[in-house]
Amino acid sequence: MTNQTPAPEPAAAAELPTASPATETETDATPDAQLPGPRQPRTAQRTTLRSDLRASWPDGLVALLVTAAVFVLLYIRIRNKTSSTVSVMPFMADAGGFWMYFLSQAFGWSALLWAWGTVILGLLLSGRRPGRLPLSGSRLERLHRTTSLNTIALITAHALLFGAELFRHSTDAWNSALGTAFVETFVPGGYTSGTGQIAIPIGQAALYLAIPLGLLFYVRHRIGPKTWRVLHRFVIVVYVLSVWHTLLYGTNVWYDGWFRTSVWLLQLPIAALLLVRLLRPARRSEKLPLTPGAAVSRTGWALRLGGRLAVVGVVVALVVVVVSGSDGGRTVPPDDTSSSHNHD
Repeated sequence: MTNQTPAPEPAAAAELPTASPATETETDATPDAQLPGPRQPRTAQRTTLRSDLRASWPDGLVALLVTAAVFVLLYIRIRNKTSSTVSVMPFMADAGGFWMYFLSQAFGWSALLWAWGTVILGLLLSGRRPGRLPLSGSRLERLHRTTSLNTIALITAHALLFGAELFRHSTDAWNSALGTAFVETFVPGGYTSGTGQIAIPIGQAALYLAIPLGLLFYVRHRIGPKTWRVLHRFVIVVYVLSVWHTLLYGTNVWYDGWFRTSVWLLQLPIAALLLVRLLRPARRSEKLPLTPGAAVSRTGWALRLGGRLAVVGVVVALVVVVVSGSDGGRTVPPDDTSSSHNHD
């Protein structure tokens, strides 16, 4: 996926993650206080971070297995010199010497994949749900939350391994090397090499937005459901940053080709679901009336219409990109790639 993080490889990125509006209610079994006999115990079913962390291990295990498979694939392609990474950074042909970097890439790709699934689930749950779904609404909501938590974990692992690789190959004293690796990995503007000057801050933004947006669900009763819903919508921004980071800095998708095009192709379902979500909102208050009225001001009406038209434009642009295969990738490797994408 990409090579750096907060979204490196993917970057990431993203729901990035959070629970859907449908999960903002709690259910409390009402005791039969009016019936004769002993008082029935009151039970409450409140979603907590601890309960979701316990429930996230099956999904997390699958994520680790996928990451392991991606790492093996990357390693073999590097060793066989069939990966575009070798064209971009010839010195990385030593697969064994840079195994930690390739592991960081693997976590980046799995993070992007989990972010994609989390956003898909969120869009399905926040709008009018299809009549037939493979799981019940409550199970899909929990899966949405656990994939969100695991996405955050995958992005974090992606960043930590990237920083560890920088530290491992540094020739400075250990304390200086550690400080430099931390700054280059986690401080915006700290990475000053080539494309990373732009791509790394984008990935960092995805990481730093994903964590609070993913965890706000568990304090929504303190900040208010309405505030939480508004903030939760910015999860799509995290995902966009993650994809951007991947396409901009991922050496696996550095050049035009089916792999890069497939990344664009995966964005079509998200754009289509987002468009459906806007055109057929679950709440009446989110509908777009034919003309501005008492319920919606002219400014609000114009913003809603503009948002829907923008998503239509995104869908059209994605279709054009996928069909044409022209998606901004490099077509010819430069004669000297040592300065254009140096990760040292």
